[in-house]
Amino acid sequence: MKMRMNKELKRKIEEIYKDTRVEFPERNRMVVKTKKENLLPILEFLKSEEFRQLKAISCVDWIEEGEFELIYQVTSLNSPLHIMVKVRIGRENAQIETIIKIFENAQVYEREIHELFGVKFRGNPGLSPLFLENWQSIPPFRKDFDTREYVKEVFDKIPRVESENEKS
Repeated sequence: MKMRMNKELKRKIEEIYKDTRVEFPERNRMVVKTKKENLLPILEFLKSEEFRQLKAISCVDWIEEGEFELIYQVTSLNSPLHIMVKVRIGRENAQIETIIKIFENAQVYEREIHELFGVKFRGNPGLSPLFLENWQSIPPFRKDFDTREYVKEVFDKIPRVESENEKS
C-alpha cells in the first residue's frame, strides 16, 4: 500500500515539475533531483502532501564541478518516507531563494550554510554569523579553504608558553 502511494507521489512530481528526477535509493527514502527554479514549488507541493517537517538543509561542495549541492530533508508524521530534495547551484556567486516562507525553521540552516559555505539565500533577512567572529577569509567549509595555512597564520602568532620541564 505505502509503496503504491510513494510511486504515485513520484509520478505527480515528475509530471508537474519538468527537469526533475525522482529515485528510491532505499526503502522509505525518496530523492528528488531538480533545478533551482523548481525548489520552492516542489517544497510547497510536498508540504501540501503532508510532508510538513523540514529536518535539515545541508550543503556539499563539488569543487571539481564548480557547484554546490543543497539538500533539503523533509518528512511527515503520517509516513515513514524520508524525502531529500537536491538542487545544484554554481559556486561563483552562489545564490538561491530562501525557503523560510514555506518552512520557518529553515532560518538557522540557511544562516549556517551562508556562514560556512558562502551561499546567499535571497530573501532571508537574518544571515548574520552564528559561529565565526570577524571572519575575513573564504568560508571555512569550502574545499578550497586552506586549513593548514589558516592554522599557521592564526596560531603561529600566539606566543609559546614554556612548561617547567622546558625551563630547566
